[in-house]
Amino acid sequence: MSGLVLKLSPKERVLINGAVIENGDRRSRLSIVTPNANILRLKDAIHPEEVNTPVRRVCYIAQLILSGDAESDEGKLQLLRGIEQLSQVLTDSDSRTILVAASSTVLDDQFYQALKHLRTLLPREERLLSARFA
Repeated sequence: MSGLVLKLSPKERVLINGAVIENGDRRSRLSIVTPNANILRLKDAIHPEEVNTPVRRVCYIAQLILSGDAESDEGKLQLLRGIEQLSQVLTDSDSRTILVAASSTVLDDQFYQALKHLRTLLPREERLLSARFA
């Protein structure tokens, strides 16, 4: 993750390589220069009981890799399978573009970037599910 810049709000927490770090009382900016560091903003974390949709499930796999709770090689395979399954359902061009970008970042072991791409599908999935059950 060479060159990643985290902008943290006051008291915001972030998980970096398994350590929870809490920001102080002021906004701050951290530059992460260690390649392949595992980073997860805790405000973006999906809790296990919230893993109740296909996109959330795939995001959660990426999150487990970032938190160090899943081995990256096995998690990578699960992520790619999950992205493939999503691509069979989300067939519009915008979703396809996002899924291709997510796949590319997974293949490059850039799991934070993959999670960022996948999270952009959450509002779309919510709209589709609410329209289906309305």
